[in-house]
Amino acid sequence: MGIRVLQPGALTTVQDAGRYGYQSMGFPVSGVMDRRSFRIANMLLGNDETEAVLEAAMLGPSLCFQEDCFFCITGADMQPKLDGVDIPLYTALLGKAGAVLELGLVREGARAYIAFAGGLDIPPVMGSCSTNLKCGIGGWQGRALRAGDEIPFRKPKKCLKNLYKRYEKIRECGERHVTLRAVPGPQENLFTEAGIHTFFSEEYTVTQEYDRMGCRLDGAQIESRGGVDIVSDGIVFGSVQIPASGRPIVMMADHQTTGGYAKIATVISTDLPKLAQRMPGDTVSFEAVSIEEAQRIARKEEAWMRRFRRATN
Repeated sequence: MGIRVLQPGALTTVQDAGRYGYQSMGFPVSGVMDRRSFRIANMLLGNDETEAVLEAAMLGPSLCFQEDCFFCITGADMQPKLDGVDIPLYTALLGKAGAVLELGLVREGARAYIAFAGGLDIPPVMGSCSTNLKCGIGGWQGRALRAGDEIPFRKPKKCLKNLYKRYEKIRECGERHVTLRAVPGPQENLFTEAGIHTFFSEEYTVTQEYDRMGCRLDGAQIESRGGVDIVSDGIVFGSVQIPASGRPIVMMADHQTTGGYAKIATVISTDLPKLAQRMPGDTVSFEAVSIEEAQRIARKEEAWMRRFRRATN
């Protein structure tokens, strides 16, 4: 017993921290798009930080609890209701057997994360519960959720210690413009000084061509020295490719493992959640940082996460 899907929403999948160790065989890492919201949701429930959750994009699902279990919603504001009553984000709440959790059209942000205390009973594939839609593996039968699906809980929790601490006043998804810090390279030498200046000074708009694989941006054309085609090499979550159009494409969670377009920069991991929560029409700009600065920012983020876990548990 666990949850029954009444309505699946626009795109709701099971995701966790990702499927590592198989990129050499052509399998993407996949996993959540917004790792920060994902981790916070699990910490609020006392779960392991990598516990599988439901990721909902744009329009959320309706779910019926088949047994009591605490849950938490983080990330985008999809106007959640429990049995028709508005409920807060970033708060551990009890879903009783028969209760209906509804997430509607997104009001702020793009992706919401629904975590359940004790986790979902999803068999891992190649070490991960993440859904790889293109390969049809992982998650719930390798696909997005459908009406009528019934996903069991693994060890549902009907009580949580220190419940009064298990909330956070966070509002992270309301911005229509964000600045993404990025480390130049690894192929910035293939672009002119003017092209690099354009990338780090202009504002770009998120287009409709935005999915779990990549985010195509529109704006000023970035000038290369003699073309952007390269011998295909490895790419990562956050790689910024510049195709022949001269406009950036940022690689997201389901990105391919190699690519043949030059990469002008890589968005730092700490800022990827900002992009994951953008909608078409929102704007972004890029700020150059060194590897050392990116590492300092990452350490600061991890220190905050450690303090947050201690404060809520």
